[in-house]
Amino acid sequence: MTWTQTYTPLGNLLLSALVAALPVIVLLGLLALFHVKAHIAALAGLATSLLVAIVVYGMPVSLGLATAAYGAIYGLFPIGWIVLCAIFVYDITVKTGKFEVVKQTIASMASDRRIQLLLIAFAFGAFIEGAAGFGTPVAISAAMLIGLGFAPLPAAGLALIGNTAPVAYGALGTPILTLAAVTKIPAETLSAMVGRQLPFFSVLVPFWLVWAMAGRKAMWEVWPACLTAGLSFAITQFVVSNFFGPSLVDIMGAIVSIAALVALLRVWQPRSIWRFPNERDTEPAESGRIGGVPQPGLAAVTMQPALAGAGASRPSSTLSVAATLDRPTRRDAWLAWMPWLMLSLFVFLWGLPSVKLFLNGGTKDAPNFLTNVGSLSFPIPLLDKAVLRNVPVVPKPAPEAAVFVFNWLSATGTALLLAGIVSGLLLGLGPAELARIFWNTFKRVRISLLTIAAMLALGYTTRYGGLDATMGLAFASTGALFAFFSPILGWLGVALTGSDTSSNVLFGNLQQITAQQLGISPVLTAAANSSGGVMGKMIDAQSIVVAGVATGQQGEEGNILRYVFFHSIALAALVGLLVFLQAYVFTGMIPALPK
Repeated sequence: MTWTQTYTPLGNLLLSALVAALPVIVLLGLLALFHVKAHIAALAGLATSLLVAIVVYGMPVSLGLATAAYGAIYGLFPIGWIVLCAIFVYDITVKTGKFEVVKQTIASMASDRRIQLLLIAFAFGAFIEGAAGFGTPVAISAAMLIGLGFAPLPAAGLALIGNTAPVAYGALGTPILTLAAVTKIPAETLSAMVGRQLPFFSVLVPFWLVWAMAGRKAMWEVWPACLTAGLSFAITQFVVSNFFGPSLVDIMGAIVSIAALVALLRVWQPRSIWRFPNERDTEPAESGRIGGVPQPGLAAVTMQPALAGAGASRPSSTLSVAATLDRPTRRDAWLAWMPWLMLSLFVFLWGLPSVKLFLNGGTKDAPNFLTNVGSLSFPIPLLDKAVLRNVPVVPKPAPEAAVFVFNWLSATGTALLLAGIVSGLLLGLGPAELARIFWNTFKRVRISLLTIAAMLALGYTTRYGGLDATMGLAFASTGALFAFFSPILGWLGVALTGSDTSSNVLFGNLQQITAQQLGISPVLTAAANSSGGVMGKMIDAQSIVVAGVATGQQGEEGNILRYVFFHSIALAALVGLLVFLQAYVFTGMIPALPK
C-alpha cells in the first residue's frame, strides 16, 4: 500500500500551513511558556503531529505509527548514542580529577571568561563540528564550560550559539555533499556559495557570543580577541570552501582560529578580567583563586559589578601574575588533556571516508571481514517506500525510503566510547570502574534519551506526513521576497529535524525549483538553505536536550530555549538580508554553474 502526500489538505495553503505548524507550536509553547519538562512537551508535540497527520492530512494510522517508531529509533541511534558517550568521556575526566588540571591550564592561558568562551564554544567546538557534527560539539563544549566553572544556563546557551557558523560544513562537509546529491548542483559550486555567505557570520559570531554573555561594553573590551578568532576562521573558511571543497573547511578553520587566538594572548591580554557575578574571591589576602584553583601569593581582589550587569571585572595585571603561579607540570597537563586529544583523534579518524567505509564492511565489489557486521540495514515495516513525495516539492512523485542503518562501528558515538575507554585505561581506571562510570552516566541521561527519541519521532512524523512541505511551500509563495525567506526555510528545516543535512534533503529541491520559477539563481537559494539552516541549530529540540544533558539541566530545557531564541531569529534574519542582497544587488558573488 502506498500513500501520496498532499500539501493543501484544507484547500488553502496558508490555512494548511497554520495547522501543519501546530506540533511545533505545542512543543515550543509548552517548553518556553508553560515550563513543562522536555520529555512531556516532546510527547505532547508527537501526539499533536500524529493527530494532524492522520486526521487532517489523511495519513493511514499504520504509516503514522511506523513513522514515529522510525524517528524514535533514529533519536536513540545515532543521536542518543553520541550524547551518552560524549558525557561518558567528560565523566571520566571528572572521576580521575584530570578536569581540574584542564581548568588550571586554561586559566593559566586565559582566566577571563570571555576568552575561555571563544576558545571552547567557538574555536574548539568548530573543530568537533567539522569532524563529527550531529550534536557532538554542543555536548562537548557545554560540558567543558561547566567544568571550567560556567553557570549551567549560560554554558548551554552559549555552546548552542557558538555552534552556528561551522554547521554547514560539519561532519567533513556532509550537509553540502547531501545538498549536492539532492539538487544535482556540483558540491564544489555549493561549497563556494556557502563560503561566500557564512564567513560574514564567522566574523560576527565571536562578538555575538561575548555580547550575549557579558554585554556590549564588556564585548568591546576584548574586541581584538573576538576579531582574531572570527577573522582567522572566516578567511580560512572562505579559502578552503572556494578552492578545496567542503570536507576540511571547519577543521582547518578551527585549527587556524585556535592558533591565532593563542598567539594573540602571548602579546595581548584584556585590561580587566571578566567573571560571573557569583564568582567571588574567598581566599585570604596571601592566596588568590583562578578558575576555582588556589593560586598562592595572589592577593584577593574585590570585583566590581559588570558593565552590562552580567558579570564582573578586575584588573588583568593582578590575575596575569597568578596565571604564572602554581601551573601544572607538563606531564600533568598532557595527562589531563589526553582524553580530549584522544576524543579529537578518534572523531577525526572516524570521519574519514576511507575509515568509515572500512568499518561499514567495504563496498559491494570489495567487501571485507566486517561486511554484514559493522553496518546492518533494516527496512522499516509498513513505511519503506510506502509514502510518495509529490510535486512541487520534488520534480515528480517519488517514494520515500525508510531504512534504518545500524552502523554501530562507524558511528561517531562509538568513536567517543573508544576514546573514553582508551583514555580511562591510560589514566589507571580498570574495566570494572569504566563500566561503573558508563552505567552511572546512562542513569543520569536516560530521561533525556527518551526526550530525544520523542522529538525525533515528532520530526519524522512531520516529514513523512507532509506537514513540513506545507510550511515550506508557504515560504516559497512569497514571490520576490523569497530570496529573503529562502534561508528562513532552511532555518525551519533544521528547527524541525535537528540537522542541516536533513533540512537540505527536505527543502533542497524546493529551493531549486522555486528559484528557477522566480528567475533567480538556484545555486544561491540552495546554498541559502544550508547557510540559514545553521541558525536554526541552536533552537532545534534535539540540540537543546543535548545541551541540557551536558550541563545537568534536565527538565530546564524551556529556559535554554528562551535563552537562545532571540539570537536564532536575529541571526537567521541577517542571513536572509545577505541572501536578498546577493540575489538582486551583489549578483557577482554567485558562482556560475559549470557548463
